[in-house]
Amino acid sequence: MTKNIDEIKDNIISEAIQHVATDGWTWHMIEKSAKNVGFNDGMEYAVFPAGLNDAVAHFSVMVDRRMMEKLKNIPMESLRVRDRVRVAVMTRFQIMAQMGARDIMRSTLSYWALPTRVMMGQQILWRTADHIWSWAGDTATDYNRYTKRGLLASIIMGTSLVFIDDDTDDLITTRAFLDRRIDNIMEVGKIVGGAKTLASTFMNKYNNTRRS
Repeated sequence: MTKNIDEIKDNIISEAIQHVATDGWTWHMIEKSAKNVGFNDGMEYAVFPAGLNDAVAHFSVMVDRRMMEKLKNIPMESLRVRDRVRVAVMTRFQIMAQMGARDIMRSTLSYWALPTRVMMGQQILWRTADHIWSWAGDTATDYNRYTKRGLLASIIMGTSLVFIDDDTDDLITTRAFLDRRIDNIMEVGKIVGGAKTLASTFMNKYNNTRRS
């Protein structure tokens, strides 16, 4: 049943994104797209119960799914962690480029930029970052897990703003921007990790002093 629902969502959104670049995201377009792919009895309300927010969020779900499918074929064992993250993020942007999705992404970013939608937009970015870090082998369960995903989500957002105006071959501008930001996030990770070790060492010494 879940698979059927996902297929219905995919069909509706695949039809809708053909018009998003020119018309933006609207519920009327979702209704029209549902009819265009053969659903005539309010199916869009059933599969997108939260309305347009659900529909726009599913676009990201579709791209994430395609990204993960592509990543299955990449021999990640020979890559450093930072290179795994870099490959995953660029794979996502390459998929969108192949979809001709720059203007779709522009409309999507504008949609989530409204104050009433910002939080949900951040949650969607965090979910993408979680997929990427999990594929890259990160198994952290403490605050590092949330720090890494939060930082990567911000990188994906910043890189998206570069991507929507990048007309270079093989997304050279997007790739260069991403490379710089990935290096930054890894440096931050080292600092955070070092601070955690230092704090742990300090507390151990403090506890030992109290016992003596």
